[in-house]
Order: sequence, then structure tokens, then C-alpha cells
Amino acid sequence: MFTAGGDTMEWAKAISTAIGYIEENITEDLTAENIARQVNISPFYFQRGFGMLCGFTITEYIRNRRLALAAEELSCGAAVIETAVKYGYDSPDSFAKAFYRFHGITPSTARKNLTMLKTFAPLKIKLSLEGGCIMDYRIVKKESFIVMGTLKKFTYENAKKDIPKFWQEHYKNGNGKYVCGMFGVNIDVSMGNSEFDYMIADAYNPSVDIPEGFITKTVPAFTWAVFPIRGAMPDALQDVNTKIFSEWLPALKDYEFAAGYCIEMYDDTRKYPKGNEDENYYTEIWIPVKKK
Repeated sequence: MFTAGGDTMEWAKAISTAIGYIEENITEDLTAENIARQVNISPFYFQRGFGMLCGFTITEYIRNRRLALAAEELSCGAAVIETAVKYGYDSPDSFAKAFYRFHGITPSTARKNLTMLKTFAPLKIKLSLEGGCIMDYRIVKKESFIVMGTLKKFTYENAKKDIPKFWQEHYKNGNGKYVCGMFGVNIDVSMGNSEFDYMIADAYNPSVDIPEGFITKTVPAFTWAVFPIRGAMPDALQDVNTKIFSEWLPALKDYEFAAGYCIEMYDDTRKYPKGNEDENYYTEIWIPVKKK
């Protein structure tokens, strides 16, 4: 079984196997869960790793491949309704909207061969010499602790664009006066879903009443790999996050991924002249790990 601490060759092989499975079953009901089962990786780790390494989510990859193939068939005279059903769309309208977003034309126009179509080729895994970068981290044991804040559910597919909006709404709605946003807490306890909970939170102070609309959550005791980050947000954090999943986790020898939690810790922006866009702004990423 592949583990989160497997080597880079294992991970490359797993991605290649997953892509092959997708291509062989592109017209079937494909989910991140059943694809992850094919390569013996937890859906949680597979979805995060695929997104970090490939640059798009597994759902985006499948959708783009289907729409590219659909365009090829339409240009050869296939019927719109039959093509829509073949590639998993419930109605011609939903297919037409997705097709237009991807190709910039309607399916009917594609059948007439009057314009250019977009292609989206299958991913091919090529092994190359990577890594070699120095990543600072420390292993820290922490007891369970309670956080207080606001929580919202996100899909892995849309999280990258939707979570920043959640932060903007948090401050726009005045919630910053109750929760400054010391933590961004990712929670996927089952590690087997296409959705996860994300919480904007501070450490809970039991002497302060919990405001309406806010909740508390207990983060379990874990051994954490803590990665310090210096740099402007969001690029600095996203860069380290990518390296964690593409280089650090696959190369681990003594530890493996322990649970469906990931925590972002943010320093007080008031300490920095440019706030969280300051080149010296400090954040951390916490990844739960366990001994193999």
C-alpha cells in the first residue's frame, strides 16, 4: 500500500496509474474516492497531492478531458444530446454551459467545424531530477486544544478560489472583532470525502462568551511537522504547501501522514508595515504525522 511517506518513485507511479484508470473509464462514474482506491491512497491525501503536483484538482482534470473528447466527437458529427449523456451530463443545458466555459463556443457550433476547439491531452508522468531544496521544519508534540471561530464546508475542487473569499467575508462582516484569524484549520476527519471543513479561528478563551454564529472545535493531540514561512501572502504559503506535498511528504522515511487535519498559523498583521503582504510576514503550516 502506498503511504504518505512513500518515495517519489511510488508517488509518480501512483499518479500514472490513476491517469491510466481515468482514461480507461472516462465515460464512467469517476470520483476521487474510487480513483484513490485504485492506487491504495487515502482520498484525502490523493486529492491534495494530485492538486499540488498537477496544478489542478482531480475533478477539473476529469472535466477538462471529457470536454476535450466531447468536442472531438461533436466535430465528427456526433449528436449533442448523446454526447452530453455519454460524458456524464444530466441535461443538454448543463453540458452546453460547461462546454462554453471550456471552449468558448456552443456544442452546436462545434458540430459545424467553423471555429477552433481547445484540446486537453492526458497527463504524462516524466521522472526528472527535482528537490534538493532546503525546507526548515520541526517535529512538535502538542496536546489537544480548543479553537473558536466560523466554519464553512468546501469542495477540494473549488477550495483554492473559495477559501480566500471566505476570509474576505469574515472581515467584511465584522467578524474580525471577535476572531482575528490566528488559525486556518482544515478538517477532513474521514479522509474519504470530496468536501472538507475549513475554520477561521483563534485559540478559545473560556472566560469570553462565544458570539452568535461562532462555534468551538477541539483539535486532537498530535505530533506535528511545523513549517515556518517568511514572505508575502498568499504566494509564500502556497509555495511551501506545494513543496510539502510534492517533495517533503514523498521523501519521508520515518514518518507518514497521520490524520485529516492541516493548520495554517498566521502572525499578527499589525506587526508588519505591509500587513500580510510584507516580505517578512510570518506564517506556519502544521501537518500531523506519526511514526511508521
